[in-house]
Amino acid sequence: MIYPSIDKLLTQVGSKYLLVNIVSKRVKEMKDKKYYQMNEKDYKSKKEIGKALEEIANELIHIVG
Repeated sequence: MIYPSIDKLLTQVGSKYLLVNIVSKRVKEMKDKKYYQMNEKDYKSKKEIGKALEEIANELIHIVG
């Protein structure tokens, strides 16, 4: 099973297109600034894309709009 679930993410974000946009911006931020909102050991994913999705699932990224 893929973590986090796309269904859970879509209830927080609203659309797949907005989700892709948010994740891509967060991944660029992670690579440039090396700033993560959780401890490295708390992430289940090894890649930045998965880490960004986990941050959204854990409500660490808030969507205003």
